[in-house]
Amino acid sequence: MACRVLISFLAVALILGFQAEPASSQQSPSPSTVPTTAAPLESGETVNGTYHNPTIGFRYKIPFGWVDRTEEMRDASTDPPKASVLLAVFERPPEAKGDTVNSAVIIAVESASSYPGLKTAAQYFGPVTELTTAKGFQAVADPYDFPVDGRPIVRRDFIRSMGSIGMHQSTLALVTKGWIVSFTFLAGSDDEVTALIEPLAFERPRKPAHK
Repeated sequence: MACRVLISFLAVALILGFQAEPASSQQSPSPSTVPTTAAPLESGETVNGTYHNPTIGFRYKIPFGWVDRTEEMRDASTDPPKASVLLAVFERPPEAKGDTVNSAVIIAVESASSYPGLKTAAQYFGPVTELTTAKGFQAVADPYDFPVDGRPIVRRDFIRSMGSIGMHQSTLALVTKGWIVSFTFLAGSDDEVTALIEPLAFERPRKPAHK
């Protein structure tokens, strides 16, 4: 059965993932092996303004004063064991109207087994791009390598014109431990998106103890 995680950004329905045929035309900048069985996933927790997920091994410092809507977005998942929202934070409440882009950070996971044949993070951008462009966004360039703390992450950037303002979106994808992890950043400019990505940090893999 198709697995969909649909997250709403005020006036724009931002698609984070769904079950679909793999996009074989996408070429991955950095191949990786996809485990057939996903590791048990912890939902993680936010302490002193920083979200931490021990399963994936990353931290994200939430901008001060932002609104957390993780639980509401997580409840929208149609198949929690295979797809879940880890973090959903907004600059202002999504229901509050404004004259500027309501910047947001959405971090979600999907089981890699939901995508038969998927072998690379770049392939994940096939369906993601199709659904994102259907919402009025345009892809700025092809997916490209964007390593963070040594992790083999792939990134793709999008933009949507909204009258006199532009909505900029960058999505990062990582395949690890049988999970596809997507980090989506939404803001009013490239500089603002860059500022939102900077607090993302990954832990170094633990080295096995020497006997």
